[in-house]
Amino acid sequence: MGNKQKTLDIKTVCECNRCLGSQTLHPLVSLINLESPEVEGNAVRFEFYAILLIEDCPDGCGCCGRKYYDFSNATMVFLRPDEIFRMSATNTLPNKGWLLAFHPDLLYRTTLKNHIQNYTFFSYRKEEALHLSQRETGTITCCLENIEEELHHPIDAHTSTILSRHIELMLDYCTRFYERQFITREDRNKTVLTKMERFLNEYIASDKLQTGEMPTIACMAQQLNLSSAYFADLLKFETGHTWYEHFQLKVLEEAKRLLLNPQNSTAQVAHRLGFSNVQRFSLLFKRITGVAPKDYRFSQN
Repeated sequence: MGNKQKTLDIKTVCECNRCLGSQTLHPLVSLINLESPEVEGNAVRFEFYAILLIEDCPDGCGCCGRKYYDFSNATMVFLRPDEIFRMSATNTLPNKGWLLAFHPDLLYRTTLKNHIQNYTFFSYRKEEALHLSQRETGTITCCLENIEEELHHPIDAHTSTILSRHIELMLDYCTRFYERQFITREDRNKTVLTKMERFLNEYIASDKLQTGEMPTIACMAQQLNLSSAYFADLLKFETGHTWYEHFQLKVLEEAKRLLLNPQNSTAQVAHRLGFSNVQRFSLLFKRITGVAPKDYRFSQN
């Protein structure tokens, strides 16, 4: 059968070091230099957090989503535990760069344990990677050097705390750099949001809301060929709203339009927009607009 579909499952940080020829300085965390790594498998699954700093992703490669409007000094990919990764059709891992591997148990009794889920880019697709400028790459490299320095210190009661804080600082910088990337992708983001608005307008006009069906963020992200996490962060950055908040505002826009037609009663508008009763519709309308539906109709007329 060959190894056409073979995935290498790496269960521990120690096993990861053995597979990639690196020394184990701590059983729960390692910083591995990726110099032409030899991995037996077309893909790899890390059963722990893994962060890749890729230094050899060529322009036009496309495997990590870099476009002409992105920086090209280095690329970062963030993998949550049990995620399957394949660099490209020819490489399982990048030929040059660094792999930071750390087990969730490292974070036990650290501040990072309580909010690592807030770093939503661990749920992004590989094609939604972070592309760094030269200065940003230097910042990340400095963070990795601090981690490496701590790894060479004898393990003591402070090791996990210090390592987790170095990792946390690096993730904070990555949050800043992703927000910068949203800015440099401003034109591309406008195209995405235009497609979203078109989808929502068609959805609301189709009267599907009468069945009580609200489009999910996963459905919308799929339409845009994005991960739910990346789309949610992009929408929040560009509009300041969550998906649910933005959808509510779209529904209220349609409600205002419908209320201007005197033939539409408040109850009819509420039903058409998928509200279970007119009271819920009126409460939401007043909470967002500051006036009740009937008062809005009167003020406009």
